[in-house]
Amino acid sequence: MNNVKLSKLWDSLHSSYWFIPTLMAVGSIILAIAMLTLDRTGNIPSWGWIYTGGTDGARAVLSSVAGSMVSVVATAFSITIVALQLASSNFGPRLLRNFMQDTGNQIVLGTFIATFIYCLLVLRTIHAEGDEYNEFVPQLSVTVGTGLAIVSIGVLIYFIHHASTIIQASHVIAQVSGELDKAIDRLFPEKIGDNKANQPRQVGEIPVNFDEEANPIKATRDGYLQAIDDGELMKIARQYNLLVRLKTRPGKFIVKNSEVAMVLPGEKVNQNLNQQINDAFILGKERTEYQDVEFPIDQLVEIALRAISPGINDPFTAIRCIDRISAGLSRLAQRDFPSPYRYDDEQNLRVIALGVTFEGLVDSAFNQIRQYSKPDVAVTIRLLEAIACIATYTRNCKQREALRRHAEMILNSSREQISQEQDQKDVQERYYRVIKALGES
Repeated sequence: MNNVKLSKLWDSLHSSYWFIPTLMAVGSIILAIAMLTLDRTGNIPSWGWIYTGGTDGARAVLSSVAGSMVSVVATAFSITIVALQLASSNFGPRLLRNFMQDTGNQIVLGTFIATFIYCLLVLRTIHAEGDEYNEFVPQLSVTVGTGLAIVSIGVLIYFIHHASTIIQASHVIAQVSGELDKAIDRLFPEKIGDNKANQPRQVGEIPVNFDEEANPIKATRDGYLQAIDDGELMKIARQYNLLVRLKTRPGKFIVKNSEVAMVLPGEKVNQNLNQQINDAFILGKERTEYQDVEFPIDQLVEIALRAISPGINDPFTAIRCIDRISAGLSRLAQRDFPSPYRYDDEQNLRVIALGVTFEGLVDSAFNQIRQYSKPDVAVTIRLLEAIACIATYTRNCKQREALRRHAEMILNSSREQISQEQDQKDVQERYYRVIKALGES
């Protein structure tokens, strides 16, 4: 299995609430078997803290621990569900996936479940004198069960603190911003000015008859395109001596029977090739940031839009989102966007990808915030300050033109929506700073 599909599998497991608890439950079963085996050998060290009571005491201890774990698990699940509901209402349902990926919550639930299973397995092996079996008190196993109960108490304290932390706006925004930074480093590893062995080829290498002679590859199912297996796609193109031009990119929604790629020569397109190329497209029910750098930007935009909505009216949260967006776009402005042209080992053009552009990401970041924050002076000013910050990192005219266009739209909107003259002057002053940062007069 290749890296892309392995990463998709790990992402699915990491986003579930059953994977880590299941592993910990299996670990508790193995631990119980190991401890009971040591108890049956009789080679138990004479340490003072090891349990030395009888069968009734051992049963009482393990029963109390097991019973309390059931109650704690129910409480932990309830708190988790409440946290998810608050996150959905305050930050948007798209952010639920971030909470589902929280490893801390998964470990907490796994600890409680593992302790409960361990105590049950040890409890069933305790036999008193006069039972059908000989008297057996697993002293070491009971001691470990008591230790797990103490650990569970510490985990419960951590869980209460953690549950109250992860729903704070600052934590959520910082987490999404961190995912944006990781996506930038993963998808745009080359910084501007780095020496690269292979320079991008020219667009003129595309055959002039491509549009006339190429045939489409149609999607076999619906879903969000989460990732494209580049290695598999290149392998198919080499095997059949094809030139494949993609018509979609990760993050886009694909409708069944829609065209996802064009293939030259077109006569090689058949049902088998159509299915092979479709297998290189990894679809899912929702977007992910694995190959979609725009997704975390959209998440920050969604948080900002909810914050400046009339029902919430929280411009400070929106300003935090703008600050994080400006930091991400500043990093992007310093990165070299990869060429859409992919070559095989013999330097033959095989795949033409549909990539993202800095200008498109700027539009995604600022369009909706600008449209919904027209009457809000603080948010409008911070938008212009963010654009001025990003402008200092731009490296070409296209990037600066995109920023200048948004600054002009913000200025024009402020003239229409902001009534106070002094507020308009403040906005205009920030606009002049943008123009200065862009190097224009």
